[in-house]
Amino acid sequence: MTKPNISFEFFPPQSLEASWRLWDTVRDLAPMDPNFVSVTYGAGGTTRDLTHDAVKVIHEQYGLDVAAHLTCVEASREETLQIARDYAKIGVTDIVALRGDPPKGSNGFTAHKEGFASSIELVEALADTGDFHIRVGAYPEPHPEADDFQACVDWLKKKVDAGAGSAITQFFFEAETFLRFRDACVKAGINVPIIPGILPIENWNGVRKFATRCGTSVPSWLDDTFEKAKRDGREELLATALCTELCSDLMDEGVKDFHFYTLNKPALTRDVCHALGVTPKVQLQNVA
Repeated sequence: MTKPNISFEFFPPQSLEASWRLWDTVRDLAPMDPNFVSVTYGAGGTTRDLTHDAVKVIHEQYGLDVAAHLTCVEASREETLQIARDYAKIGVTDIVALRGDPPKGSNGFTAHKEGFASSIELVEALADTGDFHIRVGAYPEPHPEADDFQACVDWLKKKVDAGAGSAITQFFFEAETFLRFRDACVKAGINVPIIPGILPIENWNGVRKFATRCGTSVPSWLDDTFEKAKRDGREELLATALCTELCSDLMDEGVKDFHFYTLNKPALTRDVCHALGVTPKVQLQNVA
């Protein structure tokens, strides 16, 4: 079996305990030689400075290519582009350009009066600089704010036309979900790489709730399967097997790249990578 290309998503810490967990995760997964890693933004831009600090350390101390999330929320155009320029100064020229989630408790996204109104506008502005490789989000199932499946394909096409060079999808549970989306994107003339986002299931109840909020459909068989595994104390084994099978099915259909949403918990992602034939190349030391 040909080994896939992998990448990982981390999120910035908001406490001392979370900080240790992030760096333990980076230390454990960096030897897997990912193509890149991404660092998220909190809802409403709440982790802007923490994201920048995490990106800087991961890039400089671990030598990894980092794709920094950048959103349109709660910032003017100039403030947002200044963040991008600050990344470029430290050698980070890979940006995941997103509209971003609105602040908690709000009634939905409202653009800053001097800010970008959408991810398309952000992509256009970044593309105009000529300084960045721009990644965007993609939704293989309807986004909660989208009218239907085709609307998600059409919106991705607009982002690609605006200058996006690749896309990373929301997570999903069945290979056919991604393959159907990939086919629709090809039909729409989208010719950039579309990387499936893979979420190893650390906690089924938590993932199920998250899926409901994201508009990700949950196959009924998963509820039954995890209920039985829980009774037998085999949830971790099941999660590893399901995630590995999902990736293997996609590889059989020509998929070569996977982006793992690690949730800053490395064990399950590492086990899946091992099962797919991806093994550590180097052992990194702790950050001083």
